[in-house]
Amino acid sequence: MKTRDAKILILATLSGGYAGADSVGQLHTNYPANAYVLPVVCPSMFAEDFYLRTFEKGVDGILVMYSGTDCPYKGGAERTAEIVNRTYPLMKERGIDPRRLRLVAICTVCTKPFLKEVNQMNDLLRGIGPVRAEMAHAAAGD
Repeated sequence: MKTRDAKILILATLSGGYAGADSVGQLHTNYPANAYVLPVVCPSMFAEDFYLRTFEKGVDGILVMYSGTDCPYKGGAERTAEIVNRTYPLMKERGIDPRRLRLVAICTVCTKPFLKEVNQMNDLLRGIGPVRAEMAHAAAGD
């Protein structure tokens, strides 16, 4: 039986990650087809439980691609970092490897960094396997 490709969700800010994804597309460069880009205004609007529920629904990895300190919303970058940092211990409590969630600064013309991050996440997920298996293993107390 063939295993499914890992699912990667990319929360891409309009001012950073999404523009980076767009520049990848304009160059007709490929990235893994199992990566799904969701354009967002600011990732600070997603609370910790969003990430946990997303993993529970079978998304294996999440990349939060934002414009870093160039965020057009005052405090948005800092708040996003705080939320992601608070999510890591919650993931550990549920048996979810914290490497499945990454916060990366991507600018509007960051083609190579965009591709690098997506490919690195894809490689990591191939190595550690599906999130649901990881969560089931932790729930069983193994």
